[in-house]
Amino acid sequence: MSDIIQLLPDHVANQIAAGEVVQRPASVVKELLENAIDAGATNIKLLLKDAGKTLIQVIDDGKGMSVTDARMCFERHATSKIKKAEDLFNLGTKGFRGEALASIAAIAHVALKTKEEHQELGTCIKIEGSKVISQDVVNTAKGTSIAVKNLFYNIPARRNFLKSDTVETRHIVDEFLRVVLAHPSITFLLHHNNNEVYHLKSTNLRKRIVAVFGTKMNEKLVPIDEQTDILNITGFVAKPEFSKRKRGEQFFFVNDRFIKSSYLNHAVVNAFDGLLEQGTHPSYFLYLKVPNHTIDINIHPTKTEIKFDNEKALYAMLRATVKHSLGQYSIAPVLDFERDATLDTSYHQTKNTSYASVPKVLVDPDFNPFKEVKQSEIRFPFKREQKNEQWESLYTSVLTSDDKQEELFTENEDKVQKTFQIQRKYVMSLIKSGVVLIHQSLAHQRILYEEFLESITVKEANSQQLLFPVKISFSSQEIEMIYTIKTELENAGFSFDEFTKDSVTIKGIPVSVTESKITIILEELLSDINLEVPDTSFSHFDVMAKSFAKTLAIKTGTKLSEKEQEALVNDLFSCKEPNISPFGKSTFKTLTLNEIDNLFNS
Repeated sequence: MSDIIQLLPDHVANQIAAGEVVQRPASVVKELLENAIDAGATNIKLLLKDAGKTLIQVIDDGKGMSVTDARMCFERHATSKIKKAEDLFNLGTKGFRGEALASIAAIAHVALKTKEEHQELGTCIKIEGSKVISQDVVNTAKGTSIAVKNLFYNIPARRNFLKSDTVETRHIVDEFLRVVLAHPSITFLLHHNNNEVYHLKSTNLRKRIVAVFGTKMNEKLVPIDEQTDILNITGFVAKPEFSKRKRGEQFFFVNDRFIKSSYLNHAVVNAFDGLLEQGTHPSYFLYLKVPNHTIDINIHPTKTEIKFDNEKALYAMLRATVKHSLGQYSIAPVLDFERDATLDTSYHQTKNTSYASVPKVLVDPDFNPFKEVKQSEIRFPFKREQKNEQWESLYTSVLTSDDKQEELFTENEDKVQKTFQIQRKYVMSLIKSGVVLIHQSLAHQRILYEEFLESITVKEANSQQLLFPVKISFSSQEIEMIYTIKTELENAGFSFDEFTKDSVTIKGIPVSVTESKITIILEELLSDINLEVPDTSFSHFDVMAKSFAKTLAIKTGTKLSEKEQEALVNDLFSCKEPNISPFGKSTFKTLTLNEIDNLFNS
């Protein structure tokens, strides 16, 4: 029997490794930016073409590389970050595996230019699919410039799985922002297709956050600062009134490395307990400093997951620190133990305590416990209190009286009620064969979805002009996104007055939208567009209609009048697809009389 196990060639092994390290252009951007930071750069430029598919170039003014290092850096498991296994428990750099450049060079055309400060000339190396094409001496500036062209040129299947330029650019910007927020002291420049997207100068953390997310962010921030023996916490949380319905602006950094942690996120949300509206999430930018030996970052290729030695202690400290800052800056109510307790009582009451009236005792002089009385003669000496419908109604059924029962279930000549609301969540409608149970929120979503889709694509939407235009602040990334779908929004009924770098002025809105919900609708829409929707005109219309319907639909807990219930039922069954919501959930269920009978016969 012949041997069948063999070593893979290096170029094949590199392509397999690239599948873990390089998932999309954003992965390349992350690795190159982190290498530039590890090199001690103070100025970093990121140049993109076609969302990184054609070109990703990072230029830095770091320490550069020697001729030998420039050639060695593209070998697998070659790194300057660690030398022995023990170094894994004391990492102070972004990278350490030595896989990124080798993986990138295996699936792209790479051109590297680098020069050390004390050298007169630098080195230029060109590689295609792990093969070195040329190595020359070149006159270049101090630092390193690495250009990655034609990503996935030799793996067509992976290239075909890439999303649209809009989506891939969004992923790149996300990675870029995670790096720039972790290093406010470094100057960053981002160009896409020769257009400047970000130019962030060296500054402090607060100004960096404001520069990224817009000037309005400055008034939202509450500073966080706590120093302990095992943990230092700095950064900012946003005030509760600026909470969002999506988790967009939530950033954790551990030792200047962006991480994702649902456990620590729960600690922050817990600190906001009682301050947030239902369904909203707080924004935060939190920086944790812990000893390097107390964390393990070598558990995931993207290095966004970290294991802590003592997670419970970190949880408690993080929660207490955020809660303390919210109280310190009068965001949350706190107890003041130095307060004079007499201030809680009015002056008039404290001065007249000696004139307190004696309580009256009511006695029935005719009461005789030994007297025999008939049932009809029983009297109540005291007047009964009037029923409190507000709390007693919780314990009563829908049938509160005989009159009500007769009204609901007896066919009168005047009127028969055909719909009933159950727990302010479902609407029950009577039909000949039984009953229909309708989910009021999902049904309304279907109704609004078809109305919006028709108004956007078929007929011209009605727009109402605002008496005073509304100016809304967004980040520059969000402004760019709104501008790209400006035509679709105008077809839906929006009317825009002015676009700036960090705000948009709206002068008209769809008739079905109230002014107070403009910000919520646009935030929800931007979040939904972020869910990797293909870049086609119909898809933008579709996601817009779904987003509007989800935001504006009546919610569970909303009380509906009888007319509103009937309108909901009639509008639902006038839809083209009344049985499912825009998101694929059932809007109603039918129970026939036979099915109801079977419930009691089983």
